[in-house]
Amino acid sequence: MAVALRRLSSSIHKPPHFPSAASLYSTWIKQLNEPLEVIDPEITDIIELEKARQWKGLELIPSENFTSLSVMQAVGSVMTNKYSEGYPGARYYGGNEYIDMAETLCQKRALEAFGLDPAKWGVNVQSLSGSPSNFQVYTALLKPHERIMALDLPHGGHLSHGYQTDTKKISAVSIFFETMPYRLNESTGYIDYDQLEKSAALFRPKLIVAGASAYARLYDYARIRKVCDKQKAVLLADIAHISGLVAAGVIPSPFDYADVVTTTTHKSLRGPRGAMIFFRKGVKEINKQGQEAMTPEFKHYQQQVLSNSSTFAQSLLEKGYELVSGGTDNHLVLVNLRNKGIDGSRVEKVLESVHIAANKNTVPGDVSAMVPGGIRMGTPALTSRGFAEEDFKKVAEFFDEAVKLALQIKANAQGTKLKDFVAALQSDAHIQSEIAKLRHEVEEYAKQFPTIGFEVETMKYSK
Repeated sequence: MAVALRRLSSSIHKPPHFPSAASLYSTWIKQLNEPLEVIDPEITDIIELEKARQWKGLELIPSENFTSLSVMQAVGSVMTNKYSEGYPGARYYGGNEYIDMAETLCQKRALEAFGLDPAKWGVNVQSLSGSPSNFQVYTALLKPHERIMALDLPHGGHLSHGYQTDTKKISAVSIFFETMPYRLNESTGYIDYDQLEKSAALFRPKLIVAGASAYARLYDYARIRKVCDKQKAVLLADIAHISGLVAAGVIPSPFDYADVVTTTTHKSLRGPRGAMIFFRKGVKEINKQGQEAMTPEFKHYQQQVLSNSSTFAQSLLEKGYELVSGGTDNHLVLVNLRNKGIDGSRVEKVLESVHIAANKNTVPGDVSAMVPGGIRMGTPALTSRGFAEEDFKKVAEFFDEAVKLALQIKANAQGTKLKDFVAALQSDAHIQSEIAKLRHEVEEYAKQFPTIGFEVETMKYSK
C-alpha cells in the first residue's frame, strides 16, 4: 500500500507531457506537404488503376476526352484554396485580385476561341457542368412553367432539355417548366423541321433548344431561328458535344443565329471539367431585342476527329450495322442494334468486359431508356491519343467481335432479363476465355498509343 501511495503521489506532482506548440506546428506542416501516396495510399492506388484503364482501353464515349498535363496542373493548383463568389470586380470576399485576373482572362479567351465580338457577346465561365448551365439559362430567361421545346431524349436529346414520359417528369427542368419535344423523322433519322414548326405554332414555346447528345448530323440553326422569330422565342444552342468542332471552324457555328449558347469545356474542347454560357448582349428577357483551341494544331485535331468518325461509320456500315440517319456529320455514331437481334445494354456489358468504353443509348422507336436499342460511340478521345483512320477500322473490328460475343451470351443465358445475361457472361468458361482473348487484343492495340497527361513509366500498373 505504501508503495502504491508513493507512486500516486509522484504522478500527481509530475506534470503530464504534452507536445509543444512548435512541435505540433512542425508535424502539421510536414503532414500538409506530404504527397498523396504518403497521406492516402488507397486513393493513390485507385488513381493508378484508372491511369492503367485509360492507357490500356479504348475510350469511345463521345462526351469524354483526355485533357492535357498543363490543364491538370492548373486545376490542381493553389487556386482551389480561394472563395470567389460573385463576379470579377464584385466579389463577396476580399483577396480575389488574381482570381479576377484568371476569370477575366478565361472570358477573353473564350470569346476569342469562337471568334465573337465582345461588344456583342458576353460569357459566364463559372458553371460547373452542362446540365446546371442549361438550368441557369432557363431560370434567367423564363418564368416558372413557361414553355420549352427541345429534341426528345429517345431521339438524341439530353435530360437537361426537359425530358419527361407520358406518366413521369424525369428531369428537374420538366418539373419547373412545361416541355414539349420535337423529334426525328424515323424514316431518315434527321430532325423533322417541318413537324417542329407545326408543333411550335400550337405549343407557342418561349425557348427552343437546338442541341443534342446523340445526334450524328448537323443542326440547321437558320431553320430553327425562323421558328423562334415566328414565336418570339429565345434560341438556346447547346453545343456541349460539338464545341471543339465549332471553335476549330470545321462544322457550322450557331453563333450567327442563337441568343444563348451553352457548352461544356471537357468534351471535344479537351479542357478542364466545367461549362460556359455565351449570351448575346441585350437578351435579358423574352421578346427584348437585343488557349489551346485557337492553335493550328487544335484545328487539325478536330479535322482528324471528323475524318476518324466518317471512317468509323463507314466501317460499321460495311459490317452490316445500321446507323441512325445512315451515317455521321460530326464526332459520333449512333448504332441501332435491332437488326442484329441484340440491345445496347447487353452490348455495353460485353464492351466494358473487353476494355472498350462506350454507352448504351436510345434510338428512335425505343420504349425503355434502361434497355435501349443502340450504342453511342465517338472519336474525340482516341483521336487525342493519336488514332487515325486505319486505327478506327480496327476499332470497328473489335466492336463487331464484341457484338458477336454478346449474341453468343444471349443465346446461352438462362432467361431473358439483363441479370440473366450478366450471369451467363460471368459463369460461362468458354465465354470468359473468349472475352479474355479479345480484351488482350484490345489492350495490346491501345498500349501502342501515347497516354495524355501522365507517363507510362511512372505508372504502378503499367504491366
